[in-house]
Amino acid sequence: MIKNSLNLICLSLLLVVAFVAHPVFAAEHYQRSVARYTVPDVELINQDGERVALKALLETDQPVIVDFIYATCTTICPLLSISFLNLQSKLAKEGRSARLISITIDPDHDSPQIMKDYLKRYRAKPGWDFLTGTSADIHKVMKAFNAYIPDKMSHYPLNMIRNPKNGTWIRLFGIMSGKDFLSEYKQIADQ
Repeated sequence: MIKNSLNLICLSLLLVVAFVAHPVFAAEHYQRSVARYTVPDVELINQDGERVALKALLETDQPVIVDFIYATCTTICPLLSISFLNLQSKLAKEGRSARLISITIDPDHDSPQIMKDYLKRYRAKPGWDFLTGTSADIHKVMKAFNAYIPDKMSHYPLNMIRNPKNGTWIRLFGIMSGKDFLSEYKQIADQ
C-alpha cells in the first residue's frame, strides 16, 4: 500500500514537472509577434451551414481575431474558447463587440451542427463564428497563417488579431490572461 502511494506521488510529481516545463506553460507571458499573411481565397462553411468567403470575412475595416480549434478537444481549445467568451463579455460591458473566428483543425468531424452546439455550450454571442471546410481548404488556411498542425493532438494555443489599419496580424502564442487579451485587442481596436 505504501509502495503504491509512493509510486502515485512520484508519478504526480513527474506530471507536474512535465506540465510546468512545457514551453507554453513555463513562460511567464505569452509570446507576441507581428506578421503579414495572405488570406487564401477559399470558401468555408459556418455553424449555420452557410458558405462564407474567408478573405471577405477577415479583411474588413474592423479588427478580427482568429484561432484554430476543434470541437472534441479537451485541453487547449476550451481555454481559447473561454478567452473568446470572456473577451465578448468584457467588451459588451463597454458597449463594444469583437469579430471572432474559430477555424476547425478537424474538418472531418466538425460539421456545422457540431460547431453550432459547441458555440452554444460556450454561450457565444453574435460575432463569433466557427468555420469548417474541406481538409484541403483548412490545410491551406492553416499554412497561410503559419499555423499548420498535421495532427490535431499536437496543436497549440494561438490567437491572431488582424489590424485593419495596415493589414498586419498580431500573433499571440501561449495562454494569456483575460486582462492581457483585452489589452491586446484594444491596442488594435483603439488606434
